[in-house]
Amino acid sequence: MLKNKILIANRGEIAVRIIRAAKELGIETVAIYSKADADSLHVKLADQAICIGENSSTDSYLNMNRVLSAAISSGCNAIHPGYGFLSENAEFVEMVESCQIKFVGPSSKSIEQIGDKSSARMIAKENHVPIVEGSDGLVLSVEDGLKVAKKIGYPVMIKASSGGGGRGISIVRSDEEFKNAFSRTSLEALSNFGDGSLYIEKFIESPRHIEIQVIGDEEGNYVHLFERDCSMQRRNQKMIEEAPSPVLNDILRRKMGQTALKLAKAINYVNAGTVEFLVDAKQNFYFIEMNTRIQVEHPITEMITGVDLVKEQIRVAYGKTLSFKQRDLKIKGHAIECRINAENPLKNFMPTPGRIDNVLFPGGFGVRVDTHIYPGYNVPPFYDSMLAKLIVYAPTRLEAIKKMRVALEQFVVEGIDTNIEYQYLIMYNPEFIKGVYDTGFIQRFHLLVEEKNNE
Repeated sequence: MLKNKILIANRGEIAVRIIRAAKELGIETVAIYSKADADSLHVKLADQAICIGENSSTDSYLNMNRVLSAAISSGCNAIHPGYGFLSENAEFVEMVESCQIKFVGPSSKSIEQIGDKSSARMIAKENHVPIVEGSDGLVLSVEDGLKVAKKIGYPVMIKASSGGGGRGISIVRSDEEFKNAFSRTSLEALSNFGDGSLYIEKFIESPRHIEIQVIGDEEGNYVHLFERDCSMQRRNQKMIEEAPSPVLNDILRRKMGQTALKLAKAINYVNAGTVEFLVDAKQNFYFIEMNTRIQVEHPITEMITGVDLVKEQIRVAYGKTLSFKQRDLKIKGHAIECRINAENPLKNFMPTPGRIDNVLFPGGFGVRVDTHIYPGYNVPPFYDSMLAKLIVYAPTRLEAIKKMRVALEQFVVEGIDTNIEYQYLIMYNPEFIKGVYDTGFIQRFHLLVEEKNNE
């Protein structure tokens, strides 16, 4: 019997996270890296590392043939894609499947069905899952898009059909804005996901962004692991997440969980996925998309449930049944995650790549840091600016907020600018403390910070 061996088709903190989970399961790991990532931590921690190309993503992490060749040449029988890059690319997954290699995620068919945002809306509609009003299928031209926008009314969102991570989304409020944004959004989608197709959706003002974590196995067992509140976001990119949500009651939580499972079961979904909803002021919820991969913010779910999601992903990919049932899961305590980025919030969040001279990580009971950085590490300018995820856990939400304040105080990164101080200020904001924020919070908060800075 061949020994299990996983290729990690990613970089940064998620690659480190997957390596640790695999090692705990006794599985060998192979890292891939671009020339820019030669000194990255995941390269040092894996059992084997293979350089697959130049600095740009298209020449390395997005190059399907090179990623697959690395897996085959190193004798891997599984590939874990992490998030981003090729994690939701149905063509890549089909190639992996045709090589008889296990993909740690759903099948190519499931990704085609639900990973494509336009197709996902149709599936949701067929299964009586409430959706936000929008286009029926893809919008192929500016002219067709304008007709849809006028029919449902502004503001609308132009969204990448294969998008994720907040990229490939434009919010427009007039015909003129629409004309300018359509081609720009398509180009952004093509650059990030290799697919420039778009669809249109009504933009709901000031909603909560709530997502439900689900996982299923090959035996047809499905569970949801409750919700994460991801409403603290800037330009559709999440900044702070918490679990459970401070605005959901038990009835709504159960209803949203059951709805998410209904969607997963409808397409025989296997492995971990996240069903994302918008919740309005009247607590009506609407399906917006399903992410067919592990999420950046998965650690807060792990903290409140005690489930290691990445290890469970790997087990399921190797044909094991889920190690727990729905009745075994209970919410215990409260968790918050802050994404620590190499960026300057006072310069319009401009990325700040460069050498990290020194790092001091916070610690103590209930504090977790998922990262790939270390003193002397050079942050490359070619990829996402996230340096680390700071996660805290406490019995109550208020205690978690206080713990996060202390952790942020003690998180030191010298040599480049970060958003640590910015996140620290948010932890003292009255709206956030009360839990009454929405997806427009960061925009309002940033105006206050800029005004204060200019005084």
